[in-house]
Amino acid sequence: MAEEPDIEPGATPVEDTQPRTPGAKLRAAREAQGLSLQDVATRTRIALRQLEAVERDDYGALPGIPYAVGFARAYARAVDVDEVAIAAEVREGVHGSDLGANRYEAFEPADPARVPSRALAWTLAAIVLVLIGGYIIWRTQLFTPPSSEEIAASAPARPSAPAAGSAVAPIRQVPQTVVFTAVDDVWLRIVDEAGERLKDGTMKKGESFTLPAGARNPTILTGRPQALNVTVGGKLIPPLGAADRTIADVPVNAEALLARAAPAAQQSGTPAGGQAVPAASAN
Repeated sequence: MAEEPDIEPGATPVEDTQPRTPGAKLRAAREAQGLSLQDVATRTRIALRQLEAVERDDYGALPGIPYAVGFARAYARAVDVDEVAIAAEVREGVHGSDLGANRYEAFEPADPARVPSRALAWTLAAIVLVLIGGYIIWRTQLFTPPSSEEIAASAPARPSAPAAGSAVAPIRQVPQTVVFTAVDDVWLRIVDEAGERLKDGTMKKGESFTLPAGARNPTILTGRPQALNVTVGGKLIPPLGAADRTIADVPVNAEALLARAAPAAQQSGTPAGGQAVPAASAN
């Protein structure tokens, strides 16, 4: 029979002095390195009370299972202990504690010390919502056409009608087809005398609109008259207004447009029919 080793009276067997729980192993490793618990808290950025709970294996005092495992892993790295083995032991210990019996959490952060606080998370979410709301408002204002009230407020006064009896060049009879062609993107509104909208919206560059033949006294409202080419029976009419100046209630039936063209033709020395005026011969 093998002889049993002699044990001095009052001595504790070696295996009984070895730490058995994860918390005890971490505490022993810390004390072996001469570190205080505050030193570990500084290294891991984990609250002192939570490190104390890890050393006591008091997992019920921790926020949840992932934090219990994460805190133990961070503690093990700080004191050069195998963090994988410590994490496995903590998981086993958690299942037998009040924390494991009352809670189940599948999420396990790699380092709970780096998890942002709830206040920070709510602050970031509020900032994101404010930025999104501001962007939506900016986009809405950028691409919304001006309202009729806004255009009417900035519209210049309508020109007075020509005095009765003033000379008007004879208008050559031509087909009365009125066509509007957009040379650039432009918003416009054309209504008849009853207020019915014949055209309302944005015309894209190159798009055309033919005024209905039966339209009664139609008028136009737009903020960019230079973006429209207007023809009557194929004849190009001068611009309806100055560039980027809002025009409102401008008549656009064939007769009114041809009447606008007549003065321009006279100023250039050409009658409304488009033929040059011969110079008077000297006597």
